[in-house]
Amino acid sequence: MIRANLRQRLTANDFDVAIDLLGRGQPAGTRYYADLLAEEGPDRLLDAPGLAELLRSAPVTGGPSAPLFFYVIVRHALRDSGIDHVRLSDYLGALLFEFGFRDRAHRIAEHDDEIRSYLVDLVADLNAAEGQRVFMLLAHLGNFSLWMSGVFPDYIAARSARNGAPGVGYYEDMGARGFRMAAEHGMARTLDLDDIYEGVAGDFRRIRRALNKVSGDFTASPSRRGVSQTGDTGRHSRSSS
Repeated sequence: MIRANLRQRLTANDFDVAIDLLGRGQPAGTRYYADLLAEEGPDRLLDAPGLAELLRSAPVTGGPSAPLFFYVIVRHALRDSGIDHVRLSDYLGALLFEFGFRDRAHRIAEHDDEIRSYLVDLVADLNAAEGQRVFMLLAHLGNFSLWMSGVFPDYIAARSARNGAPGVGYYEDMGARGFRMAAEHGMARTLDLDDIYEGVAGDFRRIRRALNKVSGDFTASPSRRGVSQTGDTGRHSRSSS
């Protein structure tokens, strides 16, 4: 399951990187942001104006980890769109981070055996599913719809123009439906995800557009392509479907 836990993966080194970038190599600036972290906590540091731009332009070697990078760019993009919700930013950052690994976006769980490349496959599975698997399919329907429409809108538009495949509006409708129904499932409350699912369902289009901006900025920056958690720069790539 995708959880709102990307901030939990941040390390002391991540905060040091943020402080160094914001301080711009000046001792006074570095002290200011170190004190900000110590006195007001990590959220004030990570919300600092300009941090997202600094992370985009930072070199991969010795630069930000993937959890730091994805959390900050998503958080700042949402705030620029008028959505100021830390846990939602945490969840969406984790979604981009997790779905960027190999074929994870096409599996309803990390170790699920089946690959699903289209929304219709998920809907068909829902008709025969029971119990907890219904919840997992609904959550994945929302996640996959947001991933595709948020990160790959040009691909969706090209397929729609070329062969009449569903457009972005279809992904918005199906994604909102998946999140809304997942929020109503008892498992969502157990996992403390019901408020996040409800929030995405109610504001899917605005969130999708914010992720379009994230995707455009990320793919336009050669220095940030392939950023990874461990420094292995080949692990994050575009989805094939």
